[in-house]
Amino acid sequence: MGAYDLLKPALFGLPPETAHGLTHQLLRAVQGTPATRLLSSRYVVDDPRLAVEAFERDFANPVGIAAGFDKNAEIPRALAALGFGHVEIGGVTAERQPGNPRPRLFRLREDEALINRMGFNNEGADAVGERLDREPTPDVPLGINIGKSKSTPLSEAPDDYLYTYERVAGAGDYFVVNVSSPNTPGLRELQNRDALAEILGGLVDSGAAPLLVKLSPDLPEPAVEDALGVIDELDLDGVIATNTTTSRPGSLKSPHRAERGGLSGKPIEAIATDRIRFVAERTDVPVIGVGGISDAASAYEKIRAGSSLVQLYTGLVYEGPGLARDINEGILDLLDRDGFDSVDDAVGADL
Repeated sequence: MGAYDLLKPALFGLPPETAHGLTHQLLRAVQGTPATRLLSSRYVVDDPRLAVEAFERDFANPVGIAAGFDKNAEIPRALAALGFGHVEIGGVTAERQPGNPRPRLFRLREDEALINRMGFNNEGADAVGERLDREPTPDVPLGINIGKSKSTPLSEAPDDYLYTYERVAGAGDYFVVNVSSPNTPGLRELQNRDALAEILGGLVDSGAAPLLVKLSPDLPEPAVEDALGVIDELDLDGVIATNTTTSRPGSLKSPHRAERGGLSGKPIEAIATDRIRFVAERTDVPVIGVGGISDAASAYEKIRAGSSLVQLYTGLVYEGPGLARDINEGILDLLDRDGFDSVDDAVGADL
């Protein structure tokens, strides 16, 4: 039994957002201290077989932390010390937002899942941009996830996204246009071809690169193909598949299963993998696979389905701080089993 197994009952005795806040404060306290180096020595897996090149960036390993865990770019170096090969902060919006009323985050313990309706709560682009300019960035690629401010009309979304990008542009190694969160009213309407082209076109004209789009698992397949068409036309750099889902699989057991918001974690593992495969078969740009990753097998399945990189969040809640290390070590064993020399060799093996 590890240290997290001993601590987990106490954390799970607290409201989910309170537990997350305490974890955040602890990581913030150790960031930049000698304790960070101790974390790195314990959790970072250094092996060249794990290295991945995607959108002209080098990643020491394929496992990243998804947007939502560090909304305001307060702990990216501490997260890198936990063994993640990239850290995505945000979603950041042009305006400071309190988010939706609490409670807005729910554990589905029986299902190893979460439901959230956070609503892009963050300090806003000006504050996050100033922090990124002021504090050192991690020694792994830093992604910045950009969302639309709740009060901004859909017709003004391109300017809203552009404002945020311009405030954070100097710190990011890649940038993600999030048009797929289910918790901002109307946001998913921006996944239609014309709206997406207008938003992305403005960012391309401003020089935003590498530029990725995060898609919903709930988007119908023809709409996904339309979005991929825009990505190809504008020569964008990648796709993140997928965000949380508003669907509720019938197998859910938790009493919180009917809560409104986006479902993440184990129940969407297969849904996300199927969407990754669908996207990877239709585009040549790198895919970041997200959804239900909790161990090496689930990460490796997404890599074989076409993901160059993978991300997680909910799995970290249930498995603890050693998860990135355990996944990377497990991927090495799976590469050996299948006769691959590197992660790059395994990408898309099942297509």
